Amino acid sequence: MSKRRLCCCALLGAVLLAAPAHAFIVFDPSNYSQNVLTAARTLEEINNQVRQLQNEAVMLENMAKNLSNLNYSSLSQMTGALNNIGTLMTQADGLSFNLSQLESQWEQQYPDSYDATVTTNDVAVAARQRWQNAMDAFRQTMQVQSQIVQNVRADQPILSDLVNQSQSAEGALQAQQASNQLIALSTKQQMQIQEMMASQFRAQSEDAARKAQAEEAARETTKQFLGSETAYTGSW
Repeated sequence: MSKRRLCCCALLGAVLLAAPAHAFIVFDPSNYSQNVLTAARTLEEINNQVRQLQNEAVMLENMAKNLSNLNYSSLSQMTGALNNIGTLMTQADGLSFNLSQLESQWEQQYPDSYDATVTTNDVAVAARQRWQNAMDAFRQTMQVQSQIVQNVRADQPILSDLVNQSQSAEGALQAQQASNQLIALSTKQQMQIQEMMASQFRAQSEDAARKAQAEEAARETTKQFLGSETAYTGSW
């Protein structure tokens, strides 16, 4: 070996001995791939947790909307309209809608028979009272019908508001509350029809009873006027 080559080898050995151990990096492909896969799995897990939290946030938001109150009520308008009809029904003249009062009035104004001592004037006064009661009953029926017409007209904006509230409901609770009020409005209108029918049938029944009683009163008056057959029997 030449002197020059020996010098080079000695210099290289000195450099290798002087260099620190960490100056040499060994690349391991399998270890690098494993680290990359671990990092990818960790990132995917984090993304899944983020999506889960987002879904839970949306779910909580929807629950809040479902529990949100409607903050709209048409109950006062509906009950007020029914109260107006109820007042008209309780103020009815003639035969009462109260059962106990009706029984007493019926026995007084529509007797099954007339006493022999009843006078023609008594019969006429009673007939006049029955006629007045029948007229009052028909007037009360027309008042109830007029009030119902007013209520139906007032129900139109209420119906429009309830439909708008239902269509713009944010959650299940608001939609259910709006639907409940729509059902209440329908029930109120049905109750109005029942009140009107009761009033109308009462007027018709009272008028029919008046006519039947007038026939009985006419027979009794005729009987009293003619008297018994012996009163017209003479001797020849």
